[in-house]
Amino acid sequence: MIIGVPKEIKDNENRVAITPAGVKAFIKAGHQVLVQKSAGSGSGITDQEYSSAGASLRKEPEEIFQEADMIMKVKEPMPPEYMLIREGQIIFTYFHFAASRELTQAMMEKNCICIAYETVETEDGTLPLLAPMSEVAGKMAGHLVAYYLALPYGGRGVLLGGVPGVKPAKVVVIGGGTVGTNAAKVAAGIGANVTILDINLNRLKYLDDIMPKNVILLASNQFNIEEELKDTDALIGAALIPGAPAPKVVSEEMVKMMPRYSVIVDVAIDQGGCIETSKPTSHSNPTYLMHDVLHYCVTNMPGAFARTSTFALTNATLPYALEIANKGYQKALISNSAIAKGLNIINGKITYRPVAEAFGYQYYPIDKLYQ
Repeated sequence: MIIGVPKEIKDNENRVAITPAGVKAFIKAGHQVLVQKSAGSGSGITDQEYSSAGASLRKEPEEIFQEADMIMKVKEPMPPEYMLIREGQIIFTYFHFAASRELTQAMMEKNCICIAYETVETEDGTLPLLAPMSEVAGKMAGHLVAYYLALPYGGRGVLLGGVPGVKPAKVVVIGGGTVGTNAAKVAAGIGANVTILDINLNRLKYLDDIMPKNVILLASNQFNIEEELKDTDALIGAALIPGAPAPKVVSEEMVKMMPRYSVIVDVAIDQGGCIETSKPTSHSNPTYLMHDVLHYCVTNMPGAFARTSTFALTNATLPYALEIANKGYQKALISNSAIAKGLNIINGKITYRPVAEAFGYQYYPIDKLYQ
């Protein structure tokens, strides 16, 4: 199989979908790898490193898309890339379809095979390709609230960890999964008073065992959220339903309750955001003010720490990509249930129920397609 890796074109997206180690693994398995020139520059990987590993370099993205059987990316295809995708081509990347009808419709019309990193799910319910970027985004969120609480950057002028004689900042985290846990660890480690809210009581019991004493665990419900937001300095949104639009757990009215110039970081914005006032932003223009609350809603947060993120992501994606290449996508889907759950669109048909339900499209169970 020919694997193609184009340079990412989303705003300030400096990650790349493969490392030289990944190239070597594909070459050893008998495949060919095409990498667009300078695709790895933002992650500190040179063209020479790719060449030395056995990749063939291409100057233009058109060459990559024209020659490759499987395209590996980091972020969803952007509009200029839609026209480059060929019928029957495998696209393996983060899609977050439920957040974009336009992207969903475009991929349906291209009759390609869309396997989404974020919905690859193992039998125990874990999301192995989403987890590493959730870890990065969660840790970033803890640092971001510390940064944006500074007065020159739009915040309240509250130091996250406080000082002796002055209480630290209060940080509320909605969702106790991978993102929320890592965000809380960072914020609490700096010295903030952190409250995590989650609907899963077993998860809260687990977090109670591992979190420091400056982290409070609460059941997530409207009353508790409202009470916590009235005096919070920062809110981190980390609620997730795999592959589906993020639940709007914080309403606009709740945001209005927050103190003036408090900070929101909505990490769930890739799936539409879990806060009603959230709207997508970019690294070039990351924040906006609404109801006197500073919002940070960048849709590709880990791209800011591209080298760490690239190596973390490719460590996770490579085994699945190799399986698809070695077996062909049809056998890989049949033999590996995790990859099967990653399939979102094939030949114009949506095979992931939450995406179909998000837009009122027909859902086609994958097992019916291969009977």
